[in-house]
Amino acid sequence: MATNKILPLAAMEKLLKKAGADRVSEDSKSALKDILEDIAREVAEKATKIAIHSGRKTVKAGDIKLAASK
Repeated sequence: MATNKILPLAAMEKLLKKAGADRVSEDSKSALKDILEDIAREVAEKATKIAIHSGRKTVKAGDIKLAASK
């Protein structure tokens, strides 16, 4: 798992609490962070390929949405 700090752990706690958790462990915040960063990286890679295939260097919102729907 990556140790890069892209998503803050505080945001993971907010997401878990919005989902109904009363209490959130440090391990659960870290696990959610790792999973979300992996998913985001996959979507970003797919979106980049879509933009390149479309003859663009710029990734657009539509590329992200299309990549996430696959």
